[in-house]
Amino acid sequence: MLTRPRYPLPPDIAQLLDERELRADYDARPAYQRNDYVGWIGRAKTAATRTRRVEVMLTELAEGGVYMGMQHAPSRKSS
Repeated sequence: MLTRPRYPLPPDIAQLLDERELRADYDARPAYQRNDYVGWIGRAKTAATRTRRVEVMLTELAEGGVYMGMQHAPSRKSS
């Protein structure tokens, strides 16, 4: 059986989620999406890339309906 590595949420990202009031949006995403975001951010080779990836995640959470640049209806915010 294939299993994905589990990535803990870094404290700085948790703080940004709280500051931007996106924690509930993050927590509402399926576990695989939360894990994928954190793993993708963590694999950045430079600080600038990491910062860009964090911003992508935060923007997608704020917009809803987007996951890793793709439309994702289950994560769409209700009006």
